[in-house]
Amino acid sequence: MATPFSQQVLKPTNAAKRLGVYLPATPPDFQEKGVTREQLEELEKNPPEWLATLRREGPHPRPVVAGRLGVSIAGLARGGITDPLTTEQIDELRSDPPAWLVHEREIATKVREEDERVAEKAAKEAARAARRTAPRD
Repeated sequence: MATPFSQQVLKPTNAAKRLGVYLPATPPDFQEKGVTREQLEELEKNPPEWLATLRREGPHPRPVVAGRLGVSIAGLARGGITDPLTTEQIDELRSDPPAWLVHEREIATKVREEDERVAEKAAKEAARAARRTAPRD
C-alpha cells in the first residue's frame, strides 16, 4: 500500500534544498534523519530558531548566493566562488562589487532580456496560430 503524500520522507539533502539552506550548517539530527513532507511544511510555516538564523545569516548554498547577487550559479563558479557564503560576505560583495560580479550581472541581464524576447515572440506566434485555426463565421 502506498504511503500518503504528506507522510513521504524526503532525504536531508532534498529537504535542505527545499528550505534553501546549506545542509552541513544544519543541526546533526536534521542531517541524519529524513523529513516528511508534513514536517517540511511545518518547518516552512513555523521555522525553528536554527532555521531562521541560517536563512538570515548563512552560510547560504550556491543557488541562494547566486540569487542574492543577481548572477547564475555558473557565474559564481566563473568568479571563483565555490564555497557557501554568509549574508555578511554577500553584502560585502554587493556593496563593493568586484569586476567579475559586474560582468556576470551584465551577462545575467542580457540573458533575461533574450528570454523575454523569445517568450514574447512565442506568444505572438501562438496568437497568430490561434487566429488561423479559429473557425470563421
